[in-house]
Amino acid sequence: MWSTKTNNIIAAIIAAVWVLLGSNYIGNILIPPFEPVQVAKGSKVPVLKKATKAAEPEQSLRVLLASKSAKKGKKVAKKCVSCHSFSKGGKNKVGPNLYNILGQNRAAATGFNYSVAIKKMGGKWSFTDMDKFLANPKSFIPGTKMAFKGLKSASDRAAVILYIRSFSDTPLALPK
Repeated sequence: MWSTKTNNIIAAIIAAVWVLLGSNYIGNILIPPFEPVQVAKGSKVPVLKKATKAAEPEQSLRVLLASKSAKKGKKVAKKCVSCHSFSKGGKNKVGPNLYNILGQNRAAATGFNYSVAIKKMGGKWSFTDMDKFLANPKSFIPGTKMAFKGLKSASDRAAVILYIRSFSDTPLALPK
């Protein structure tokens, strides 16, 4: 004979199963499963490595610049337009106007208050320097005010560099 107590017990069991399955699913999303690595013969300590996708092979910046397009860079650079302008004579925003920046001196946009770190660094913006900066601004110029974390994909960085390069009266020649 069913009673209210029996219904409560069944509901508690169903809720417990749902919590266990749900926490397992969410845990696998937050912390991806690991797969064991081959360990040296005789080693008793298992070494784990994170399961990863096949990494794309490293290509030189020169090759990437030759194979990418400014059109793709325009799509990726949508992240940039909230802080930077690209037009000739454009206004500085949170970041400086990037028109004609490649091949020019660092910290040279008129009317923009650059960080002390970038002023001290000096030099000109080359393709290689721009690639390193776009990969991780705070690593390339410690102390920079730029809050952007960077672009992890070398392919995306090359496309953005080509897009930035297109904003110039006389674009800097591509590396050979």
